Amino acid sequence: MILLLVPFSYAFSAESTDTAPTLTVSLLNKTPFVYQDSEGYAVVVGLVENNDPLSSVTNIRIQVKFFDDYNPNPLEIVQGSTTLEVISANGKSPYSIRSETPNPNITQASVSLLGFDSSVEKQKGLSVYSSDVFLDSSLRFSGVLKNTGAPNSDTKVYLAFYDGFEPSRIIAVSTIELGDVEPNTEVPFEINEKINPKSVGFLLFAESNIFNSNFVDVKIPPPQLMTKLVSISNVSVKDTKGNNLSEIKLGSTVNIESQTLVEFSEKEIPAETPYTYYVQIKESGELPYVEFVGKFDGRFIGNGPQSQSIDWIPEKKGLFFIETFVWDRNNVPISDQGPFVLILVN
Repeated sequence: MILLLVPFSYAFSAESTDTAPTLTVSLLNKTPFVYQDSEGYAVVVGLVENNDPLSSVTNIRIQVKFFDDYNPNPLEIVQGSTTLEVISANGKSPYSIRSETPNPNITQASVSLLGFDSSVEKQKGLSVYSSDVFLDSSLRFSGVLKNTGAPNSDTKVYLAFYDGFEPSRIIAVSTIELGDVEPNTEVPFEINEKINPKSVGFLLFAESNIFNSNFVDVKIPPPQLMTKLVSISNVSVKDTKGNNLSEIKLGSTVNIESQTLVEFSEKEIPAETPYTYYVQIKESGELPYVEFVGKFDGRFIGNGPQSQSIDWIPEKKGLFFIETFVWDRNNVPISDQGPFVLILVN
């Protein structure tokens, strides 16, 4: 079922590369999500795509190297595979690979594809349906798996949770094991677990020894008690002397600054409100990818405004847009997304 998630800092990075033998299969996310689970293991989560329009693939081999902040040599090298045993033509599958040992020194990871094999296509003999989703302190979800074909064994239902960034990242994968399923039957399943609070939805799908299902996109409703307490304004890019910029030079250090305002009613003002302010920078384009994510930890004291500043050194030329967010220390959004800012790097 679901592991209790303990998010890492967004300074925790991951890289991915494709080599010539794996061009048919690719890592879809340039920066897969990495977190530390409740037992102290580092977990890398991402998405793999089969770009072949005609053939399925199996036995996808993924290598993860885990690093600390100081040593260029990896602390661990682990191999894993995708969640789905077989990825259909033009299909996708998440993956979730954990370090071999719990190690608080792990702060970074790199991911690469080692290879794959061709496979016989699995037929869409399974269907999954969502019947109820509710979120308060945990996710309560129920659904139904329907088998329209032959008897199945080793049947599993998967929930691949994704966050609200654009493009979304897979941030956790959970498994519900159903085992043997008779033909022409419906099997209910449910889950009641704490999830990563960054999750805004999940992909629901299933696979057995002979069949698989389509992906169903399920949105997670807002927590019942969540309110947007904070507003973000005056997002700007400045040089180290405080001058506003609309164009910056490659490799130069700039400051991304903004103003935030927290507002409580007079009867509800707490002594302090811890928060984390995030800046996400994406390259402009038809399929933008995340170039940089930075964070600032602060505390609101009662009501009133604050300012935040995060340094960024651009490493690539082009047009980028800046997004800003404020979450509480439980990683629950307490503000609407801040205004977009475009910046040109040359």
